[in-house]
Amino acid sequence: MLAKAGVEVDYLFSGRTPDRYFNMEPFGDYRTRRGLTFFTDAGKVQLAKTLFGNSLLQLWRDIKSLDVRGYDLVLTDFEPVTAWAARRQRVPSLGIAHQYAFCYRVPGTKTAPWLKPALKLFAPVDQAIGVHWHHFDAPILPPLIEPPSFTVSTRAKEVLVYLPFERLDDICYLLQGFPEYRFLIYAAVEAQQEARNLVIKPFSREGFQRDLASCDGVMCNAGFGLCSEAMQAGKKLLIKPLANQIEQEANARALADLGRARVMKRLEPAAITRWLDETNPDPLLWPDTASALVDWLLDGRQEPIASLSQRVWADRLPELQSSTS
Repeated sequence: MLAKAGVEVDYLFSGRTPDRYFNMEPFGDYRTRRGLTFFTDAGKVQLAKTLFGNSLLQLWRDIKSLDVRGYDLVLTDFEPVTAWAARRQRVPSLGIAHQYAFCYRVPGTKTAPWLKPALKLFAPVDQAIGVHWHHFDAPILPPLIEPPSFTVSTRAKEVLVYLPFERLDDICYLLQGFPEYRFLIYAAVEAQQEARNLVIKPFSREGFQRDLASCDGVMCNAGFGLCSEAMQAGKKLLIKPLANQIEQEANARALADLGRARVMKRLEPAAITRWLDETNPDPLLWPDTASALVDWLLDGRQEPIASLSQRVWADRLPELQSSTS
């Protein structure tokens, strides 16, 4: 939206290998760096592998080699290379990301006093704006997501499944135990596969959005983006947070507190059985946060974040209060 408003924007992404970026056409001639990432297996963050599998030396080289002195502002979504490059070169920086919401007392963070300083160390910025599913009495903004790409409907007993941190064989074995339902599973496969009541699909943004709009529920990890889209489409959620990852565990707590999802700690048939019998909730239509932020940026960021937060949330407070009561 910034580019459409006449702002010249360059893009840099990190945290994946270059071949793991999909549907990147809107970002033009974007750049990539190695950055930092979590290593996972069977639904858990592998702490030792994450510690030793990331190269802090390469991260430092990427930070030092990135010249951002020609920019008026570095805008980061909790990306460490750009954040630290801006800090070193004294270029103004602004962070807009879900992770910055954890600088406040949101659900799931009470027992992690180390989290706020860790966030500031990972991707330091001059000004940080967190986004979340509720303001939680803090200067937090609603999610930054697009309106649904397809007309929302419901195909009875058709469930969308996206559990990239779990083993695909474990998912298939579990879901074959519910033959009366059809499960659309998005996974790292080359071509579509079908087996009994399972359809395993390769990654496709358009296909995924189409299935999200028409499904009868979503099974996923506790990632912020997909859960936001599912709530917007009025889909019931069964989430299995990535273990040993504070963000996902906190997200699961928040969704449970808001009454917007069921949570399972492991892949278990009993939890799925109970969830499948539930009905879909009403859609939760988020404010146009992106447009509000673009206007705020073009106005020179003069309005205090607390005021911006109150203004953007204003027409959604009754909905949110009813979901927490």
